[in-house]
Amino acid sequence: MSALDAVVIGSGPNGLAAAVTLARAGLSVEVFEQADTPGGGARTGELTEPGFLHDLCSAVHPMAVASPFFREFRLADRIDLVTPPISYGHPLDRGAAALAYRDIERTVDDLGADGSAWRSLFAPLVRDRDAVAELSGTALPRGVQHPIALMRLGFRALEQGSVLWNARWREDAAPALLSGVMAHAVQPMPTLGSAAAGLALAMHGHAAGWPIPIGGSRSIIGALIDDLEAHGGRIRTGVTVADIRDLPASRVVLFDTNARDMVRIAGERMPDSYAAKIDRFRFGNGASTHHFALSEPVPWTDSRLLEAGTLHIGGSRGEVAYGEREVAAGRLPRSPYVLAAQPTLFDPSRAPRGKHVLWTYTHVPAGSTVDRTEDVIRQIERFAPGFRDTIVASTSRTTRQLEAYNPNYVGGDIAAGEGSFTRLVARPTLSVTPWRTAAKGVYLASSSAAPGPGVHGMAGWNAAVTALRDEFGVRTPPSLAPSGPRTATKGM
Repeated sequence: MSALDAVVIGSGPNGLAAAVTLARAGLSVEVFEQADTPGGGARTGELTEPGFLHDLCSAVHPMAVASPFFREFRLADRIDLVTPPISYGHPLDRGAAALAYRDIERTVDDLGADGSAWRSLFAPLVRDRDAVAELSGTALPRGVQHPIALMRLGFRALEQGSVLWNARWREDAAPALLSGVMAHAVQPMPTLGSAAAGLALAMHGHAAGWPIPIGGSRSIIGALIDDLEAHGGRIRTGVTVADIRDLPASRVVLFDTNARDMVRIAGERMPDSYAAKIDRFRFGNGASTHHFALSEPVPWTDSRLLEAGTLHIGGSRGEVAYGEREVAAGRLPRSPYVLAAQPTLFDPSRAPRGKHVLWTYTHVPAGSTVDRTEDVIRQIERFAPGFRDTIVASTSRTTRQLEAYNPNYVGGDIAAGEGSFTRLVARPTLSVTPWRTAAKGVYLASSSAAPGPGVHGMAGWNAAVTALRDEFGVRTPPSLAPSGPRTATKGM
């Protein structure tokens, strides 16, 4: 086999973003994927019944139009995206709900006495949306490039990540609404890590919204693969790479794997000092996923929730925070936080006519083998009486099963590394170029590297741009804009 310019291990959104960038620069690129289908955390398939298409991990994509990589790639010009009018909703007891509309002023009006406090928290971030997106898409030590946006986000994170987090609120709806987003970080609350991640995600809900790809998350993967192949790149599935010496000769190897697997596969090429730093890299707690095929939409007590693509289910701010603290302490909360998405309300192609799919996950201690399907159903029933009667079929994955599905999810950690503020700043190590490792020609291009989890392609793009500069002397990143007609979606 002739030598390659670059090899990428792993075909998740980050790995494919790296491969596309390198191929666009005129390099010969091959991607090696352990699974039989590409996609990593962005696969779609029939998990319950024929004709019901479920996203296997990620389902809703706040960064699909906000990520600097996807903006350069012009993803929205390549696939169909639908943006619900309500970015996320948070059902409350007594039939109420807190709603984050894409329109921030409509959200302010709906939040009543806390509306002005919500506006003062988010309106400046929305005005700085591009700078905030760039901040949340790179290594945090580079934040000095956008000092005003960094200061605005930082002060708000200090407030919402400390004992002051309730100081601005007078009622229950607004703090519950924000806590639901902060819980995405799988961290105790209030902490800086959960606050920074939650504020950035919530800002995107008012800026460009939280879009859903028509046909499922696989549409994003299909667009990336189409572009890679159009520029000469290749992808090989069903290939497990256990040792870097088993790969074809290449000038660079980019790892869309978790940081520890990268060190293991790199073997003797990785200096001991760097390997010791990665050994201190910690994974977070896990998730268990629960997919439902439904005979009808979820019967929420507040029917406005049918306009929301994403739901955060867990009750008041205090209840959500208590549940996340229980998980952090290694215990299963009796009343779990449930993250849910109902894509068929906006993309009916994913289920037989009149039927629906519901995507959910809940947080659990790392390595938990408990099936929490019944707990998830009971929590949804709390705000949608009769939900149980709509279930046609369901399937679930424990943390162990998630790790078997994707080895990056160690212990069920779907972020491939804990979401603490320390690990957001030093991911996997403290550096302005954390994608470059201490081994010549070896780069980390996964969610274990900055900026962390999410379908944004930024870790892969940053790793590829760094490799182009270091190894090939290419200082101007290649154009990623589409050069032909809209690409077709490949089935994943």
